[in-house]
Amino acid sequence: MKLITAVVRPERVQQVKEALFQAGISGLTLSKVSGHGGEQEVIEHYRGRRVMVEFREKVEFKMAVSEPFVEAAIAAIQAGARTGEVGDGKIFVQTLDRVIRIRTGEQDNAALTPVNETTKTPIPV
Repeated sequence: MKLITAVVRPERVQQVKEALFQAGISGLTLSKVSGHGGEQEVIEHYRGRRVMVEFREKVEFKMAVSEPFVEAAIAAIQAGARTGEVGDGKIFVQTLDRVIRIRTGEQDNAALTPVNETTKTPIPV
C-alpha cells in the first residue's frame, strides 16, 4: 500500500482527475497549496505596487492505493499534469503501514477497495 501525493498546476486538475478515474482510481483528496520549485521569480503589479510572487498556487492530490495501482496512478498523474514547462509539479510515493476504513473497520487493502466495486484491475494509461 502506498500514499501517493502529487502537486500539480491548478489548471491541470481536470485532466489529472480524469486520467486517475480512467485508471480505476476514484478515492482521492484535493487541497489548494502554495509552493516554490524551479520556477523563476515573477514581478507583478498589484494596486500600483510591484510585488514579487514567491509562492505559486498549486493543487495537491493525495490517494492511498494498493500495489497493483501504484504505477497506473503515477502514469495517470504524469499524463494529466505534464505540459513540458517548468512548474508541472512533483509526485511523492510513500509506504503506508496501515489503512482502516472507519465505517466498516476494514483494514489495509480491503479498506482501499472502492465501496461500489469488489475487484478492479488497473487500466494501462
